[in-house]
Amino acid sequence: MAVIRIRTEIPGPKSRALMRRRAAAVPRGLAHSVPVCAASADGACVTDVDGNVYLDFAGGIGVMNVGHSSPTVVAAVREQAERFSHVCFSVLPYESYVSLAERLCALAPGGFPKKALFVNSGAEAIENAVKIARHATGRPGVLCFEDGFHGRTLLALSLTSKVAPYKLGFAPFVSDVLRVPYGYCYRCAYQASYPSCDFACVDEIEQHFKRHADPKTIAAVVVEPVLGEGGFVVPPRGYVSRLASFCRRHGILVIADEVQTGFGRTGRLFACEHDGVEPDLLVTAKSLAAGLPLAAVIGRAELMDSPIEGGLGGTYAGNPIACAAAHAVLDLFESGDLLRRSEEVGARIEAHAQRWAKSCRLIGDIRRRGAMVGIELVTNRDTREPAKHETEEIVRLACERGVILIAAGTLGNVVRFLAPLTIEDAELDEGLEVLSECFVAVTSQVAAR
Repeated sequence: MAVIRIRTEIPGPKSRALMRRRAAAVPRGLAHSVPVCAASADGACVTDVDGNVYLDFAGGIGVMNVGHSSPTVVAAVREQAERFSHVCFSVLPYESYVSLAERLCALAPGGFPKKALFVNSGAEAIENAVKIARHATGRPGVLCFEDGFHGRTLLALSLTSKVAPYKLGFAPFVSDVLRVPYGYCYRCAYQASYPSCDFACVDEIEQHFKRHADPKTIAAVVVEPVLGEGGFVVPPRGYVSRLASFCRRHGILVIADEVQTGFGRTGRLFACEHDGVEPDLLVTAKSLAAGLPLAAVIGRAELMDSPIEGGLGGTYAGNPIACAAAHAVLDLFESGDLLRRSEEVGARIEAHAQRWAKSCRLIGDIRRRGAMVGIELVTNRDTREPAKHETEEIVRLACERGVILIAAGTLGNVVRFLAPLTIEDAELDEGLEVLSECFVAVTSQVAAR
């Protein structure tokens, strides 16, 4: 039985009316990917205010790995809200914060003693991870990557690579940030080819040090094991471990940004596990608490203890309701088969995309790790000119036909998939069939020009 039900034009009259109110009351800088307004959500489906039902391939930008309105999560949230909703951990500690820290420390890669700090968002977690690294090493510098995205607060935005819309007009940014190319094989900064390149992009960082910074001034590298907003770029296996070894030689701490890759999105609980990397500090958020604002910095105990008492914290950080949701999420991972399901979902998407690529010349590259799948669109497969307009058109058509989809990439030309890992095969296939129609339609438009 079909899940998608489109009953009105898109957007419908109630969505249009709410969008008019939005325009009058909400800043234009807060953009939205689709022109419809949500009323409810369940599993992999979202219903808008006009009663149209969509399949959600965006997942609140990768937050709903366990699905919308999971009964396990809802029950945990309700139970905690009835006990107390907030006391501030920095004033009055509570057990759920401590037990969640214990669980995450046990689950995070690394056989060394760990501690965990909770904050509200991925950007806030990045800020705190860098603060901890700077305090522990006494070094000011941070190494980051082109096409990386780490958030919108000042330090996180300084580490973020894309100018428009994220950084445009917000300068000056934080100093002591060194940026180098990522292991983006499809658009290699060194015109090399893997595996014959032998990770030249990592070795070339030595040249950046010679020209731009003394490595003894670099506190940490902040790296996404798979680029998220930067285009779902999957580096070759061994890249992250090679980078980690390089950093160890220079006494540079490794901060793994697992905000989007964490909690099963890549088929492992954390993506750095694919390379056997044990980061000094691991940052996670998004699907940690199934949509409630919670993020974590998990790291070596001696590093986490470096800042003085009172040097870390926040009024809402580690809110008890969010902690309860996170416990429920971990229960689902421990009792279910979500990691295996992640691989199945990703393989199914990739198989469809490979079929589309045979007839759709817009598809330049298909990359995947677990259920984290990106399709990069180009106007010409030889020159690899980005097909930004065509990507936007596919997203627009998908919404009109009942699939919530979002793009990614510094060049705005990557279709990314972030469906809940709980999505059923029939639902996934229905959404992919809609996308197949969208790719055909846009390819035909291009051919007709």
